[in-house]
Amino acid sequence: MEILKQEELNSGGEVMVENAVSAIIQRVRQDGDAALKSYLRQFDKVDIEELRVQESDIQKAQSQLPQTMIEDIQFSVKRIRAFAQAQRQTLLEFEQEMIPGVYLGQRVIPIETVGAYVPGGRYPLLSSAQMAIIPAKVAGVSNVKVCTPPTKTGEVHPAVLVAAHLSGANEIYRVGGAQAIAALAYGTESIAPVNKITGPGNLYVTEAKRQVHGQVGIDLLAGPSEVLVVADQFANPVYVASDLLAQAEHDINARVALVTTDRTLGMAVLREIEEQLKTLPTANIARFSWERRGQVFLADSLEEAILLVNEWAPEHLHVQTINAYDIKDQFINYGSLFLGELSSVVYADKVCGTNHILPTRGAAKYTGGVWVGTFLKVVTYQKIEQQGVDVLAPHCVRQSSQEGLIGHLRSANVRWSGKLDVK
Repeated sequence: MEILKQEELNSGGEVMVENAVSAIIQRVRQDGDAALKSYLRQFDKVDIEELRVQESDIQKAQSQLPQTMIEDIQFSVKRIRAFAQAQRQTLLEFEQEMIPGVYLGQRVIPIETVGAYVPGGRYPLLSSAQMAIIPAKVAGVSNVKVCTPPTKTGEVHPAVLVAAHLSGANEIYRVGGAQAIAALAYGTESIAPVNKITGPGNLYVTEAKRQVHGQVGIDLLAGPSEVLVVADQFANPVYVASDLLAQAEHDINARVALVTTDRTLGMAVLREIEEQLKTLPTANIARFSWERRGQVFLADSLEEAILLVNEWAPEHLHVQTINAYDIKDQFINYGSLFLGELSSVVYADKVCGTNHILPTRGAAKYTGGVWVGTFLKVVTYQKIEQQGVDVLAPHCVRQSSQEGLIGHLRSANVRWSGKLDVK
């Protein structure tokens, strides 16, 4: 495989944030709301007394948005909810008599409380609110608490606030960063602790989720955005270039790549990216990301391209080949798959219904992204009658004896023979 453009990794490596995040978590555990307010002054440059958003704040935010934006939010809420509902219908409870007298069953139980982190940063990511909240509410989570950084005015961005509200958030707090994750995990005077935390964030948020995992559940440790486009000679270089730049503008650490079986197409995409960067308002971010981490591979065959994809395990995989749908099952490691040149990743990022909180950094080799099942516990139960005991107990007694677990043996045997020990 030939490389037409290789990524240029920074020589300094990733910023070490572990100690800083650990200190933040410890301070929030000790000082509660006082620590959160102190960090708001330090990091966000705002002085906020009431951390929780009130109903009047939501009404104010709605009045600040154009009606078309509210309608767009409502449209995407409906689409995301519909897909989550379709997913929920695939998770079934059952009870079955596996052998005479042995009834085994499965229940699907919603998590009680969930914390949804919605990033701030350069852009108001209102879609992140929808992706973290809607599947949880469809799953049946009774209380979803949202934490999101405030703007310079000390308020939540109105589009994010309205999106969170319309998605079904029960509580919304003006708190961001690692300190928000700590509050959701351990609780403060204002924020009660949750059972699971979901949602993307920066390095500090991700590290905080890693550190609190165990105290609470987490969805996944999402890194910078990734997209890999597979294209053949029939692909449109304008489409491919726009798809790569759409992810590159997210973050200077975004990773974008093209693997193509056609040199002419690969060179055309390289030229097209330069042309599009000339007029892209976010070119300062997208160009840095592209020049630093962009990659273009020339594969000898489609089979070789597929092997590269499955090893790369990208967050977003866009297949722009003439037979995209026919070869979809050959791709096994990805966060979300986009088939054909019209299936732009940005539709899923925003409005089509699938979730955009997806595995990165190769995690797609062992997990998928956030879905309605993220907020459900699949648990089992057993009901065993005497007829079942008569079948199970002999095997259980012998195995317990071999393992030297005599307490186990007695628990099984007393129900079978009426005696604690085997004579």
